[in-house]
Amino acid sequence: MDQTESYPVKLYIYDMSRGMARQLSPLMLGRQLDGIWHTAIVIHGKEFFFVGEGINNCPPGSTPLGQPGSVVDLGSTEVSAELFMDYLMSLAASTYGRDKYNLFEHNCNTFSDEVAQFLTGKKIPSYITDLPSEVLSTPFGQILRPLLDSIVINPGGSNITGQR
Repeated sequence: MDQTESYPVKLYIYDMSRGMARQLSPLMLGRQLDGIWHTAIVIHGKEFFFVGEGINNCPPGSTPLGQPGSVVDLGSTEVSAELFMDYLMSLAASTYGRDKYNLFEHNCNTFSDEVAQFLTGKKIPSYITDLPSEVLSTPFGQILRPLLDSIVINPGGSNITGQR
């Protein structure tokens, strides 16, 4: 019987605030936030993430954000590197192109969640995907929304389409 190869899938979680959200959120938002999350999917020896310029990749843990604050094992997949790149290119040409980024509604965490489900059938933790609605449900979040909507997160890496 032919053995199908299996590849590990990890979720890298970074706190963009480097601990400041935990300290300042009770004062600013009236509720505790443990972090401002940036996530990436690690598979086939690379870290993949969605930013303002589209889908980027780099060697795991090599963005200016340094090493992830935590790593979640999402399981494994039988999706080969070639098939995965075809999938990412189709996302880059449609829903995750360079003009599609929105800090609250279509960001790195939206991307990580969709890719995790494609690869493993599992979602990323809800405390990450629920963060935008938590922030926007506060009066201060509503006041900051116009400013925050203009922010594009880009921790580096190379665009998978070769665009700059």
